[in-house]
Amino acid sequence: METFQKIGLQIPKILLPNEKIDLQKWAVIACDQFTAQPEYWQMVKEIVADAPSTYELILPEVFLGTPEEEERIQKIQITMREYLQNGIFKPFEGLIYIQRKINGLYRRGLVVCLDLEHYEFDPTAKTLIRASENTILDRIPPRIRIRKMAPLETPHILVLFDDPLNTVFNLLDDQLNTLNKIYDFELMLGSGHLKGYQIDNKKLQQDVAKALENLAEQEIFSSKYNLQPGSNKPLLFAVGDGNHSLATAKAFWEEIKPFVSSDHPARFALVELENVHDPAIIFEPIHRLLFSLNTDILQAMETFWGDHFSCDEINTSQELIALVNAVQRSKQQFGMIAPDGYKLITIDHPEKNVPVGTLQNFLDVFMANKGAKIIDYIHGEDTLLKIAQADGNVGFFVPVMEKSDLFKTIVLDGVLPQKAFSMGTAKTKRFYLECRQIQPAL
Repeated sequence: METFQKIGLQIPKILLPNEKIDLQKWAVIACDQFTAQPEYWQMVKEIVADAPSTYELILPEVFLGTPEEEERIQKIQITMREYLQNGIFKPFEGLIYIQRKINGLYRRGLVVCLDLEHYEFDPTAKTLIRASENTILDRIPPRIRIRKMAPLETPHILVLFDDPLNTVFNLLDDQLNTLNKIYDFELMLGSGHLKGYQIDNKKLQQDVAKALENLAEQEIFSSKYNLQPGSNKPLLFAVGDGNHSLATAKAFWEEIKPFVSSDHPARFALVELENVHDPAIIFEPIHRLLFSLNTDILQAMETFWGDHFSCDEINTSQELIALVNAVQRSKQQFGMIAPDGYKLITIDHPEKNVPVGTLQNFLDVFMANKGAKIIDYIHGEDTLLKIAQADGNVGFFVPVMEKSDLFKTIVLDGVLPQKAFSMGTAKTKRFYLECRQIQPAL
């Protein structure tokens, strides 16, 4: 298998289900979705029934901490071996170019292997492949327990690259009529349509690698983010979704590395690459909600930010949201919703590159000092507005992060705080489909 070491990319040997398998039942959504909606996963179970499916190869997080968790982990390992032994898969070596249609837009992706030697999830990492947000270490052990004994991996990891001129996918679109279509089907439960094209042509593989390599050239990288030449090591890939899954793959590789060869399959992880500038990739804001305040939060903010802090009363939620979403330059703004009304918080000359990072810095200190009992993260503004106005609560409405800010923020500030943004809604997340063998099926 060819490896392009300069960019940490390997041409994978992929396992796809054979022609007899119903792909609509085979492919299921990322395990970390619909965690508060067990009814979704019950519908998945009913759709799959007894058919071969990636549902049997994953642990939906809705089952974490339940009596079913251990039983499912054991069943996963058994099922993986059965699928390998029973001829469920057909192998091929190559890349897969993906087109996912949802909400009237096509999202493009490329299935590759990434070299975990080029990846770190430490917040201060300067590696070619980096996390985009803080990794919660407590979320890795349950995943490690599965991966340790699993002969297969199947990815829901989406890794972004910053290609404003779309040089990589334009190259593939130009060659689309020469590629072999290997799947074309409707995803379950309203999650759109998926097509995949095999890229086994060595010349095209090399052209793709070269286009990605160009994005990581030091001069181009420094110019793109207005950096002093050579002041920062190039960042080529940033994890968009599946941060903890890639961190698990890295932790497992570091654990076994002293005992295996340097080209062991577990050194690499199967992922889907996407261009952050793809019009179908939509960043959604994730708001903050505090329960059971026991400290004057306005006073705490003024103490934390000093002269950089200001607060204005706003009459309506609509006006507040419009002001927060307005473009700012030397200052950042976010909304505060409380039982006594709406306030616009302004921070002059902030230390962080995006408002959610500036706010989270304060909230981390505030919660460490037990300023409130609980912090939660809310996707919908309607839910935020409703709950934040209950006695003892306060909510913070944050603006959506511009996609073009993601890579520059990671370069300048390090990883973003937990729940800094969401790549679309639950139904748009990646589906498990492709597999890859990472250990012998004993």
